Amino acid sequence: MTCMTFKGMAMALSLFGSTMAVAANDGQARVSGLLGSSTEYRDTWQSVVQSEERLPDWIINLSGHSPEQMTAVSEDGDNYLAGPLCETAESCKSGRLLVAVSLDKEDAYALYVQVPAGLPTDKSPSRHATFRFLGKPDEGMQQMLMEQLKKDPNWY
Repeated sequence: MTCMTFKGMAMALSLFGSTMAVAANDGQARVSGLLGSSTEYRDTWQSVVQSEERLPDWIINLSGHSPEQMTAVSEDGDNYLAGPLCETAESCKSGRLLVAVSLDKEDAYALYVQVPAGLPTDKSPSRHATFRFLGKPDEGMQQMLMEQLKKDPNWY
């Protein structure tokens, strides 16, 4: 009887620990570390970029600079991790990628934003930017990615 109780307690502690590890990691990832964190994310991202033309290597490999951690977001009842990526810390003003990946690792979408380099500070980047969606997001996902962009205090 003691053995069964001990096993039951050990299993409960194991499940509790696993749940806490997932909760502690929720939103703690950065886009630049996403492909190395899971083969499922790597395969999903590869399926997004393989049909795209003329993408820079830092987007194909998600190997740029992640200025902040990914955050948990919801779109149409599905949960995603979303976050930004730039080629370098200095290039974030002229080019960035906003990525959203589903928690089940089955779907990935992105918004590639380019602003002319050297745009004067008195010019609004939102009025001079070009936008390119990756992964064929529906209208709701496109809006969610645009909302992620608007959270940047330098975006006006």
